Amino acid sequence: MRLDDFDPNINVEDQRGQGGGGFGFGGGGGGGGLLFGLLPLVFSRFGCGGVAVLLAVIFFFGGGLGMLGGGGGSQQSAPSAQVGQQQAGTDAASSCAINPASKAACNAFSSADRTWAKLLGPRFEAPKLVFYGGSGRSGCGAAQSAMGPFYCPRDQGIYLDTTFFDELANRFGAKGDFAQYYVIAHEFGHHIQHLTGAADQVAQIQQRGSEIEGNRASVKLELQADCYAGVWAAQNKDRLDPGDIEEGMTAAQAIGDDTLQKETQGRVVPDSFTHGTSAQRMTWLRKGLDTGDPNQCDTFSGAI
Repeated sequence: MRLDDFDPNINVEDQRGQGGGGFGFGGGGGGGGLLFGLLPLVFSRFGCGGVAVLLAVIFFFGGGLGMLGGGGGSQQSAPSAQVGQQQAGTDAASSCAINPASKAACNAFSSADRTWAKLLGPRFEAPKLVFYGGSGRSGCGAAQSAMGPFYCPRDQGIYLDTTFFDELANRFGAKGDFAQYYVIAHEFGHHIQHLTGAADQVAQIQQRGSEIEGNRASVKLELQADCYAGVWAAQNKDRLDPGDIEEGMTAAQAIGDDTLQKETQGRVVPDSFTHGTSAQRMTWLRKGLDTGDPNQCDTFSGAI
């Protein structure tokens, strides 16, 4: 996809090189952030299987993981006491130019910013893109690279450790620039859900309903974000290259709940799904691509 013209005035913060991850204070309950802090240690000792077990515990405590884990668009935890003390970089041009992955993220973020400003009009509020390396802090608590990209509604930030793009290509087999753009567009979709109130509705279901009801609501939220990512791409179809859509579909297939569960635990538990199956993610991404209309992304009415 031909995106090489990010707006240097986009809202970018850069926490790379600042440290400051620690154990944090986490999403949902206080235990969630503490467990997130253990992710790198568990991965180094026990690999993906150990991380999968720990993530199951995190889900129990209500933590949010963005694109790969539970409820990226519905993290509602109170901000850490240290968040306001951050001195994040604000020079978008410099932060975006650090490496090709950062530039790709800024290009996609800037394009989505322009697209959704046009689609939503006066309702639109610009989010921010926050880079961190390994660990950092968000308005929703600790940020850890093992969490994957995520959106925090508390500070309207899309958080990214760009090494995730390497994992996307090497572990998940989702190569190409459009696969990376899809990640950013999906998280931007969570910001749109924050603006429309859909994220708050799901958060209420998760707080008041059963775990299964909360998971099902989370799936609908995530699939809508996939559809919104497709809408963004459709609105910029003049910039698509041959093979881009296939790259996006490969990425959506690779990070479906059923596919990830088979890889990490050898079995599929549908009631624990928080993002949707590979087939569902591909279907809703395709719907957004085919229609280019956010009104066609209603995952909350009827079957998904």
